[in-house]
Amino acid sequence: MSLDQLVSLAVANRWEVLAVVFGIVSVYLSTREHIWSWPTALVNVGLYFVVFYEAKLYADMGLQVVYFGLSLYGWYEWLYGGANRTELHVSPTSRPLGVRLLIIGIVCAAVLGTLLARFTDAALPYVDSATTSTSLVAQWMMTRKILENWAVWMAVDVVYVGMFIYKHLYLTAGLYTVFFVLAAMGYVQWKRSLAERRESGTGNRELEISRV
Repeated sequence: MSLDQLVSLAVANRWEVLAVVFGIVSVYLSTREHIWSWPTALVNVGLYFVVFYEAKLYADMGLQVVYFGLSLYGWYEWLYGGANRTELHVSPTSRPLGVRLLIIGIVCAAVLGTLLARFTDAALPYVDSATTSTSLVAQWMMTRKILENWAVWMAVDVVYVGMFIYKHLYLTAGLYTVFFVLAAMGYVQWKRSLAERRESGTGNRELEISRV
């Protein structure tokens, strides 16, 4: 493919290209626990709202609206969600919370998939709804700096890559491949951060919140 063809492709898919760039930057900053991950996430979800609308992936389009709200919430929580309205730190999830999140994800996927299959022309209604529901769970976990959010993201990223290849959204499929790698990096980095705080004896409030 010539340079002119690459430029033409980039221009034709300009919203997807911009979304890819902001997505990578946002997730990388999240792996480093950097607060600017949230402003860049706001730009990313706005761009993907347009991309998914054009691809008729309506559940993922609607997901961007929720992501926007969650990004605002996460921005606030990372700044003031810790003890005495201080910075929030990494904490692990508890078994009861994990079970509740699993049940919520399954129920939401089933309900949303049924609605999409019956009332829309969604291309992949149940796959779309499953990734949507799982992504919501993972994103909420990230707003609370729960370590295992990265493991959930790794699982859903694998499905997303296949779905986007099927829909010929190759740049976005590539993005989610990068996301998978970043999620692995994020898990390692956050686990190290959690271990350091445990060794120092701080962060007890965050650990208690994760057990709710």
